[in-house]
Amino acid sequence: MKVNQYVHGQPCWVELASQDALAGKQFYSDLFGWKVQDIPIPDGVYSLLALEVEGERYDIGAAYQMPADMSDQGVPTTWTVYFAVDNVDVTVSSVISSGGNLVLGPHDVGTAGRMALLSDPEGAQFAIWQAGDQIGATRKDENSSLCWVELASRNSQGAKTFYASALGWESRRDAMPDFEYTQWSVEDVPFGGMMEMTEEWGAMPAHWMLYFAVEDCDEAADKATKLGAKVCVPPTNIPDVGRFSVISDPQGGFFSVIAINSES
Repeated sequence: MKVNQYVHGQPCWVELASQDALAGKQFYSDLFGWKVQDIPIPDGVYSLLALEVEGERYDIGAAYQMPADMSDQGVPTTWTVYFAVDNVDVTVSSVISSGGNLVLGPHDVGTAGRMALLSDPEGAQFAIWQAGDQIGATRKDENSSLCWVELASRNSQGAKTFYASALGWESRRDAMPDFEYTQWSVEDVPFGGMMEMTEEWGAMPAHWMLYFAVEDCDEAADKATKLGAKVCVPPTNIPDVGRFSVISDPQGGFFSVIAINSES
């Protein structure tokens, strides 16, 4: 689906901080068919990831080389989701007053927009984006693009309170047979969800998971494996939704793929 604008609070961009940017770009290009455009920046290269649809290019995210100081500290290859906001500075204040933390910024990104990196009270990191010349991803909710974001939390009630206050999200409980699931929405349009982490998750910290749409989940998981990735959760059906798999890319960056039921 082509996107011309985002409403405050909606996911609008994804970004991969990679310990090996060249290998990372190659893996995801091979897996999803993304086209890469390298843009020189003062500290290296910022690589736009795009879909080509009927001869037109649509940016859906970006990748960059993780700074050496972060890599040396053991920071893993990581996907970050950006949420659109009307005003970055106002939202930063709202996040902090709601119990979150400022990690980086706020700062302008040329004339493209203004951003900040934040964390919620449990430490799950996310970014916010105030559009200038760039709104963010110009396609979503189709194969090889972002279609869902999901928070893994050990305090779901606290998370509901935080994100409602900080970003204005609405939430409701979904009926799942084996566990409690929360659905996030903005202006009654769902865009993501939340799972309560149990003891089975071990010491894994709270985090955001990105879901990319695919035509066939099993084929995508198999292809990822052949490209050097590891399947963490094998292709699994979600009743009335679709079939998904959680994957760790060759550098340890986690993401999910999902084939949505055509009737969903």
